[in-house]
Amino acid sequence: MADFDFLTERLAVGGGIWTRENLDEVKRAGITHILNTQVEFDDRSLLLADDHDPVILHLGTDDDFQPKPADLFFRGVRFTLEALEQPGSKVLVHCASGVHRGPMIALAILRVLGYRRHDAVSLLRARRPVVDLPDVYLDSVEAFLAEWETR
Repeated sequence: MADFDFLTERLAVGGGIWTRENLDEVKRAGITHILNTQVEFDDRSLLLADDHDPVILHLGTDDDFQPKPADLFFRGVRFTLEALEQPGSKVLVHCASGVHRGPMIALAILRVLGYRRHDAVSLLRARRPVVDLPDVYLDSVEAFLAEWETR
């Protein structure tokens, strides 16, 4: 069973996909783009030769409670914004468990979309109660946002 929760009509966050059956379930939910932040597994290995969707960006990052580079957020946010420009697209941001890394990137996306920090964190926790955002990850998002606003 695929493990994800929609934050908005077009943005979801969750845990690892792991199997072709779960990928098929994700696709049936209308997900057209996947942003995979885990190093443990690359979702692209689940695609068949004739698959045209979903579009997958693998942004493997360690869940090591260390500051994350702004480039990680830039790549993930740009991928998501470009996806959301396409009518009917839906994006799943995920890591292995949907607790730290996926929600961290989803927070950056929500902030760029105009959500205030408190509102974005509240939305993440309301829709996916297992979300845990360590201070170092919150600080990494804020450092990214400071750079985002200057570009």
